[in-house]
Formats: sequence, structure tokens, C-alpha cells
Amino acid sequence: MNEKEKMISGQLYDANNDAALIQARQECKMLCHKYNNLSPDKSVERKELMKQILGVIKGDFLIEQPFICDYGWNIEIGENFYSNHNLVILDPAKVEFGDNVFIGPNCAFYTPEHPLDANTRNKGLEYAYPIKVGNNVWFGGNVVVLSGVTIGDNVVIGAGSVVVKDIPSNSVAVGNPCKVIKTLSQ
Repeated sequence: MNEKEKMISGQLYDANNDAALIQARQECKMLCHKYNNLSPDKSVERKELMKQILGVIKGDFLIEQPFICDYGWNIEIGENFYSNHNLVILDPAKVEFGDNVFIGPNCAFYTPEHPLDANTRNKGLEYAYPIKVGNNVWFGGNVVVLSGVTIGDNVVIGAGSVVVKDIPSNSVAVGNPCKVIKTLSQ
């Protein structure tokens, strides 16, 4: 099994010394650099470049600049996706967004984790678990979502939250760590 296959399957993999993964990240970062340096009035060019970066785009979207990700092909966005400035997605594992997802400024979605054991971590090994976001989800500014988290449908995540565990559908959740504070009626 190569390092990319290990990465995608959630096993320990070598992100720092594998030539194929390093090259893939470099190519993606070059595309992100081009995207981030396009004039904001170049909306057609911006969308076309983002279609080269992301794995799946299911409908209309707007991702404000700057945008940063690791691989891009591991990111899926649904219909009517909007992200404000400074979206960071570290995507060694899949990051999937449903329809009608709105993301405030300075938000981050991190799928990789590093081993607690220093000897293993110092070898450059890490693992990654997917993040899944449902439909009709709104993230306030400065939210961080960590690996392995699933967020249900019809959810509001309050500004400044750090989401470390799953959030059920029809919820308002805030804090560090992020916790449900209100259930929304449907």
C-alpha cells in the first residue's frame, strides 16, 4: 500500500517524505496561489480555477480569496456554497459539504492529526479522518472543525467555536469545545 492509499484509508502515513504526496501538495498550492492572486472582478476565471482545485462541485458557489488547501481533490462542495475570506481546508482525508453551506471568515477544517507519541510523530507520520458537513449549515467566523467530525443538517456553529465532536442535526452549537446549546424545531 502506498502512502496516498494509507492516507485516504485513515492509517498512519508519511506526509513529509513521500515524493508523490509532496508533489500533489505543491501542485495544489500553486493553483491556490494563482486563485488567490486573481483580481476579485475576474469571477469567471476564479470559478474555472476553483474547478481545477476542488474534487467535486455540485452547483453554484463563491469562495472568497484567500483560500488554502492541501490537495483539493479530497474536497466536495454542494449547491449554493459560500465561504468568506481565509478558508483553510487541510484535506488528506475527504471534506464534504452539503447544500446551502455558508462559512464565515477565518474558518478552518483540519482532517490530519499527529500521533501523541513523540517518536512516531518525529518520523513525520500522521493520520487523517474525514469531515462531513450536512445541508443548511452556517459557520460563524473563526470556527475550527477537527478531524473525524460529522455535522448534521440545519446547524448553526457559533463564531469562535472549536468543533471536536459530532453535532446533531437541527442544533445551535458554540464554544471550545463546541457544544449544543439549543435544538431547532423543524
